Amino acid sequence: MPHEVIMPALGMAQDTGKIVAWLKQPGDAVKTGDALMEVETDKATMEVEAQADGYLAAVAAAAGDEVPVGGVVALIAENPDEAASAAVPAGGDAPGTGAATSEKAPPGAEIIMPALGMAQDTGRLVAWAKEPGAEVGADDVLFEVETDKSTMEVTAGHDGFLAAIYAEAGDDVPVGEVVAVISAERPETPLRRKAAPAGQAPSAAAAPPPATSVASAPPEPATPAPAPSPAPSPAPSPAPPSRHAPADAGRILASPKARRIAAEEGLDLARLAAAGHPQPFHVKDLDALRALPPAAGAAAAAQATARHLCAEVPAAGLAGFLDWIAGETGAPADAAAVLAGFAAASLPGGATVTVAVEGAGRRLFVAAATGPLGQAAVAEEDAAPALVLRDMRASALTALALGAEDVPVLTLTEAGGSLTVTLECSASGLSARDALDLVTGFAGRLAEPLRHLL
Repeated sequence: MPHEVIMPALGMAQDTGKIVAWLKQPGDAVKTGDALMEVETDKATMEVEAQADGYLAAVAAAAGDEVPVGGVVALIAENPDEAASAAVPAGGDAPGTGAATSEKAPPGAEIIMPALGMAQDTGRLVAWAKEPGAEVGADDVLFEVETDKSTMEVTAGHDGFLAAIYAEAGDDVPVGEVVAVISAERPETPLRRKAAPAGQAPSAAAAPPPATSVASAPPEPATPAPAPSPAPSPAPSPAPPSRHAPADAGRILASPKARRIAAEEGLDLARLAAAGHPQPFHVKDLDALRALPPAAGAAAAAQATARHLCAEVPAAGLAGFLDWIAGETGAPADAAAVLAGFAAASLPGGATVTVAVEGAGRRLFVAAATGPLGQAAVAEEDAAPALVLRDMRASALTALALGAEDVPVLTLTEAGGSLTVTLECSASGLSARDALDLVTGFAGRLAEPLRHLL
């Protein structure tokens, strides 16, 4: 079966695209990824790639033609014989002309399923941000779309009112298919229905079954007419579509921001689904997820994967370095700032992080740069620390094992002329490699402080 080449959407408010030039000619052999044509809109010009192997056929638009987004401009046939006889199917040259918009479609701007990638055939509608009949602005988020590679928010692109939606959350919609209409006037009766499965008309647009008719030929007199069958019970009216459509088994519907925050905090969205919360999930739903009781065995599993590393170095290196700073500046060295700088310099990255230094009845937030030339300065107390450093040199502690906390914790103790560095963190807080680098780097700087200046 030939593969259709459509006019892609290069922008959310794009209705048409202009073919600048064809880079392949009818009959040419093409491979997936080959540039077929150049397309221009009012904002961009790009090359459109072939999405199938075969032979270019049935080119329906020439250079300079304006083609509606989603319109079929050519076919890619499987073999030369098929290419010679292929033709663009009637009715396939523009979006919005099928059953999805044929029944009582309100006038207005049609919003299509955008292409988030050149190899994308369909997009899954994750959630509607507006309800039918609602007033929308051109920059308002209208709905969220998910493909196998990304999830993004789609803006309305037009001012007006959401007069119709032709797909529900969870529906897979072909690229270029009309999913909504934005009208200039507030609609009296906004339309709402699910997208049709591939090759079928939408359920709401399906024509009712034809009335039973009597055969035109008279019945044979020798055959008695059968007793009439009882009239079938009328089918119940379909329930109005739910705003929240269930996800496929094993698939979670969530906004991009909710997914990002959940990943950053180590939250499992599947637990929210198992608890019966309606999908798709948004940022506000994460509060409910945080409030869920720990899963059975979660605390034990977290403790089993916690990292606990120790290192021991001579105390003379740090003491001598602090004395040297005091001699150079004429004032006592700020040990908290020095230790925070050593710790930040031992972290991977190359950015400035906040280190919370605790000890001797004092808690100080220090902003320090990672890397060999890290600098330290006092930070705001409401800053979220990337690392907690507990300076317990003045205590009688010689070893500890308190367990992982929300952020990695470095503890410094002193006994018998030696400093002991202890790192405690969760497996998700630091990778094994980063944990090793942090402990060895921090201990090395304590033993030889001049390394911090190199």
